[in-house]
Amino acid sequence: MHSTPAQVLDSLLTQRHSCRAFLQKPVERATIESVLRTAQRAASWCNSQAWQVSVTSGEATERLRAKLLAAERAGGGGGTDFPFPQEYRGVYLERRRECGFQLYSAVGVERGDREGYARQTLENFRLFGAPHVAILTSDPGLGVYGAVDVGGYVQVVLLAMQAHGLAAIPQAALAHQSALVKQELGIAKERLMVCGISFGYEDTAHPANSYRTSRATVEQAVHFVDA
Repeated sequence: MHSTPAQVLDSLLTQRHSCRAFLQKPVERATIESVLRTAQRAASWCNSQAWQVSVTSGEATERLRAKLLAAERAGGGGGTDFPFPQEYRGVYLERRRECGFQLYSAVGVERGDREGYARQTLENFRLFGAPHVAILTSDPGLGVYGAVDVGGYVQVVLLAMQAHGLAAIPQAALAHQSALVKQELGIAKERLMVCGISFGYEDTAHPANSYRTSRATVEQAVHFVDA
């Protein structure tokens, strides 16, 4: 019996997770291009298609990885193009903590281990060992709605990668080094970096990939108004 489109979509969403350890096996260019062709169908405000994408492979990935790690070890980020959340509170803080504690528990970092936290944080800038990273930017004139459109594009990319048997993790952390990333990849300074997506093939044996985050119920997230 064939799956319905709704069942296929639900399956892809259920299987997809943020991969935090990758094999060194590179992804064929044809596969990457297939993913990105699919993602070009993402919806956007007035069909503006705010996104521009720079994808690294091979030596370019290794060079960017090394520079990101060096910059972070030297004293942190150079600033983001969009402000990060001012505060996590209430249920949003609870969800953030749950995700963090699941990761730390999986990789053997005990609560209160500041060195362990710092070491795991650096994995973001090591791109979790991924052979590729896609950097996504928006046009400055489109403001926050350009970034919203890029966010929608990210979701389609992630689903398309899952459909192609790839693993990925969207990374806002890389935006801490937006100036470095744009300079290294030849991206115009005025473009606004939204995030990166590190991707490749999952290292299924790595403990960082052994857990899954929870999701709120529809009842917790949705308010129906009928009259």
